[in-house]
Amino acid sequence: MNDTSRRIVAALLADGRVRRAYLGLAGTPAPLPPPLRARLDQRTGLRIVEVVPASPAARAGLRAGDLLLTAHDEPVTSAQALQRLMLEDAIGRPLALTALRGDALVDVIAVPAELASDD
Repeated sequence: MNDTSRRIVAALLADGRVRRAYLGLAGTPAPLPPPLRARLDQRTGLRIVEVVPASPAARAGLRAGDLLLTAHDEPVTSAQALQRLMLEDAIGRPLALTALRGDALVDVIAVPAELASDD
């Protein structure tokens, strides 16, 4: 059992539910440009295809078309890589993100909100 699974089980046992953090973006894996790939030792990032208006991602300044590279200094190579960081302890805590916008690296701080439940 990995760390994420342990945290989910602990939350279920303690609270009967799992709280999730929310950034408000949708993306798809995309290759990094070769020079950046070599510099970061990372082959892919997460191409942002949608940013929800007024979401934490929008307030941080992320835009559709940005290529998300890291979150909390960890590589973001897929939506799942980002989702693994969106557990309860991320809610309301600043999250450093680095994206490629055109030819420039852009550093932003997003503050994930709690994902509303469907209850």
